[in-house]
Amino acid sequence: MINRKRVGTVLVCGLLAGTALTACGGSGSDAPANGQVTLDYWLWDDKQQASYQACADAFHAANPNITIKITQTAWAQYWQNLTTQLAAGDAPDVWTNQVSYYPQFVSSQQILDIQPYVDADKVDLSQYQEGLADLWTKDGRRYGLPKDWDTEAIVYNSEMLDKAGIKATDLADLTWNPTDGGTFEQTIAKLTVDDKGRNGLDPAFDKDNVAVYGYQPEWNDGSQGQNGWGELAAANGFTYLDKNPWGTRYKYDDPKLIETIGWYKALTDKGYAPRFDKQSTLGIDAVMNSGKAALTIAGSWTINTYLGADAKQKFALAPLPVGPVGVRKSAINGLSDAIWAGTEHKDAAWKWVKYLGSAACQDVVGGNAVVFPAIKTSAEKALAAHKAKGRDVQVYVDYTKTPGGTFLLPITEHGTEISQIVQDALQSVILGQSDPAGALKKANQQVNALFG
Repeated sequence: MINRKRVGTVLVCGLLAGTALTACGGSGSDAPANGQVTLDYWLWDDKQQASYQACADAFHAANPNITIKITQTAWAQYWQNLTTQLAAGDAPDVWTNQVSYYPQFVSSQQILDIQPYVDADKVDLSQYQEGLADLWTKDGRRYGLPKDWDTEAIVYNSEMLDKAGIKATDLADLTWNPTDGGTFEQTIAKLTVDDKGRNGLDPAFDKDNVAVYGYQPEWNDGSQGQNGWGELAAANGFTYLDKNPWGTRYKYDDPKLIETIGWYKALTDKGYAPRFDKQSTLGIDAVMNSGKAALTIAGSWTINTYLGADAKQKFALAPLPVGPVGVRKSAINGLSDAIWAGTEHKDAAWKWVKYLGSAACQDVVGGNAVVFPAIKTSAEKALAAHKAKGRDVQVYVDYTKTPGGTFLLPITEHGTEISQIVQDALQSVILGQSDPAGALKKANQQVNALFG
C-alpha cells in the first residue's frame, strides 16, 4: 500500500508510464532501505486462495525481496472495502478485477496502464483464450492480463432426472424458444412436482403447492443475466450494446430480450419456477442441495460446489439449450489482476501480475481444478484435473471451441448504476407490477441517459 500524501505524484507517474518505465519511481521507489517489498494482494474467492498462496510462495522463492500478503474477503464486502480504501488513498497494491467494476477504475485513473510493461517484456498475448486479452484494453492502454475464464451450463439433479424418466442424453439436445419454451420447458415441466406427486404436464398439477420446482432461476443477476436470462436472450438474437466493449447505447428495449423475460415470467406463472416474492432466502446452491429444485444454470466457478465432496445431492452437467439463432450461447467472462495506480511498488507489482498471468502460476491453478485458467494450455490441465477426479465438465469448455458459442458481458461506464436500473425493472416484471415491454423500455431510456 501507499502513504496517502504520495498518491497524487504516483497517479501522475502512472499516466506518464507510456513514455518510459523508469520515468517515475523506478528501482528507487520499489526498493525500501532494507531492500524488502511487501505487496498487498486482494481476492474474493476462498476456494482459490490456496492456489494463489502457492503461486505467492513460488514467486517469493524466485524473488526473495518481494513478499505477497494475500487478503481474501467475500464478494460483496470485497468491493465495498476496495471502494473505501481507494477513496482513502490506501488501496492494495494489486487486486483481482472483474469486468463490471474495472471501467470505473479506468475512468478515475485508479488503475495502472501496464501496456508499457507488456511491450518491454514481450508478453505473449496469444497464449490466452481468444478474446480475453482484449477485455482489459481501452484507447491503446492495457489494465490487466487475463487470469481465468468461465462459461455457463445446466446443473441438474441426476436422481430427479431418473425419477422423471428423463435420460441424461435427452439434455444434450435441448432446444428453447420464447413462445413455448421448446424441449427445455418440457423438461422443466416434467421435473416440477406438486405436493401430490404430479408433474407440471399433468392437467391436475397444482401450481400453488409445489414440492420441487423444475427450474431455479437467478433473479439477482443485475444488468447482465449471466446465470440464465442473458444466455437465453443471446440465443434469441439479443445483444446488449451498439458495440462491446466500451459501447454507449444499450438495447434493453430489444424485442428479443422482452420476449425472453416474458418467458421467464410465464415460467413462474405456471408454477415451474418459484415466484420472486416466494423464493427461499437461501442461495441457489443451497436450494439445489436441499432438493427443492431440480435444475438451474450455473457458471463454471461453481463446479466444486455441485460436483465436489460437500454436495448433498448427486448433480451432473448438461449444455445450454439451442435457441432460435441455431446455436448454444454462453457468456464468457474473465478476471484479471489490477495494479493500483497509487502503489509505491509498481515495478514489483508488475512482476507479480506478470507471474499471475504466466503458465507457471496458471498451471498451479489449473492443476487444483477450481477454475479454468486463461492460458489455453493451463485450461487443458484444469480439464484433465477434473477428469482425474471423476468430473465430466467438458460442456463448459465446448462453447469456447464452437464458432459463435460465446458472447461478452457488457463492459461500459456506469456499470453499477446500470445494474441497479435493470435489476429493478426485472424485479417489477417478476412481481407482476410491470409488463416486460414497458419495464425494459423505461429502463433502457434511463440507462442510455447516463451516457448523455
